[in-house]
Amino acid sequence: MPEPHLSALHSDEQSGSATPEQDSAAYDPYASLYADVHGGAAPNGAAPGGSAGTPAATSAGSSRADVPPTVPRIPVPPSSPSPAPAGGKRRAEPKRRHTVLQVLGATLIVLVLVTGLGMVYLYRHLNGNLTVLNANDEIVGDRPDKVAVEGPHEPLNILVMGEDSRDCKGCDIDGLTGGSGRSDTTILLHLSADRRHAYGVSIPRDTIVDRPECKTDDRVIPAAAGQMWNAAYAVGGPACTIAQVEHLSGIRIDHFVVVDFASFRSMVDAIGGVEVCIPQTWDDRSHGIYLKAGTRRISGNQALQYVRIRHGIGNGSDLGRVQRQQAFIGSMAAQVLSSNTLTNPVKVVKFLDAATKGLTVDKGLGNLKKMAGIGMGFKDIGLNKIKFITAPWEYDPSNPNRVVLTPAAEKVWKRLRNDKPLTKALTASAIDAGSTPGAKKAKKSGSASSGSTSSPGSSSSPSSGSSAGTTGSEGGSADEARKQQLEEAGLCA
Repeated sequence: MPEPHLSALHSDEQSGSATPEQDSAAYDPYASLYADVHGGAAPNGAAPGGSAGTPAATSAGSSRADVPPTVPRIPVPPSSPSPAPAGGKRRAEPKRRHTVLQVLGATLIVLVLVTGLGMVYLYRHLNGNLTVLNANDEIVGDRPDKVAVEGPHEPLNILVMGEDSRDCKGCDIDGLTGGSGRSDTTILLHLSADRRHAYGVSIPRDTIVDRPECKTDDRVIPAAAGQMWNAAYAVGGPACTIAQVEHLSGIRIDHFVVVDFASFRSMVDAIGGVEVCIPQTWDDRSHGIYLKAGTRRISGNQALQYVRIRHGIGNGSDLGRVQRQQAFIGSMAAQVLSSNTLTNPVKVVKFLDAATKGLTVDKGLGNLKKMAGIGMGFKDIGLNKIKFITAPWEYDPSNPNRVVLTPAAEKVWKRLRNDKPLTKALTASAIDAGSTPGAKKAKKSGSASSGSTSSPGSSSSPSSGSSAGTTGSEGGSADEARKQQLEEAGLCA
């Protein structure tokens, strides 16, 4: 007796109808992926399920015009010769037009070609999303030299800036309007030459500094003393902020990335939200947010509000917001690196699509290949080795609403310039990515990717070294102080 599935194929060929299984088998998996991500877009103008440049055909026996062409039917001979009719000659066995192996071989070739076209389209599409800016031409004056260090690679210093564009729907969360021109988030990301450590150093927007000369539209803007940190971006965009960081720290910036509000929100949504922990109920309904205390997953405008709004959570300061941003980025990194994301191609493509649409980068990061090359440097760094700190500061004696950097900040810059690990004293208030709610969730469910969870000796709180070097009552006192500091920032201890 013929095998049931082959018999069904043979029966469908005779009747001219197609089974749902055959319809789905004809779909290009990458075309389906595009349909999920882009709402039906397919490479080179093909309709979902069709090959490049070919519209989808209507399957036999179906009135739907959007059904892709079905897989060629495989004629199946009877399992045994038919008996000869009485009194006549036995009919010859029908010849096979194709063997099963030939059909499978041809199908695999077609799939390889279609998949290749899909990947080429995806690569070009994502590259096309990027905005590339040559900021080097806009930097005025001498730049610091890069210190030669030993190691298998060069250390990398990447400046990450958040652009406060409020043009997107729902992005006007603080009552301000208008386009770009503000940047309240600046993080210097340092990747060590041995690729064993990474540090993210946040510089508060309320920091008072001396801004260097900047250039915009072929016009040089004179240097100015006693300026708020974020004034540099308003005056001269990314190039002016790069010059300000280099002038302050003596660290040569290798690359820069600017992320806008809409892209950030879309990235969070693409991975299904990010885990956060809120110590007290956050009731700020004037800005459309109400979150009960505890650990929860947030996305959309709530995620944007969490990292942007100062009022109604913690002590309402910009310094607390900086720490929430650090914890959120760490938790988001854990979510991206979890197997729940990496094994889901739709999530991966949506995340990359959202990320690249809102990124402005330098020429050195101007395509996915270059970005992936740098990203590979993080593959052996566990999340617990990615630490976020805020540049050491104190309140400005002349203005309690502003801050100035302390001499300890120079110790941070000097160690990073020379690619030295930061000391326990400098990272005592650090937030490590491996101890954020997102990393804990991934670890608990066993879904974190290799090397991405905290080591057994790492702290279970967002602070990786809050009591480093302390013991007994002194350690308890440090723990209490750290707990209070985190709660003031709107974070769970």
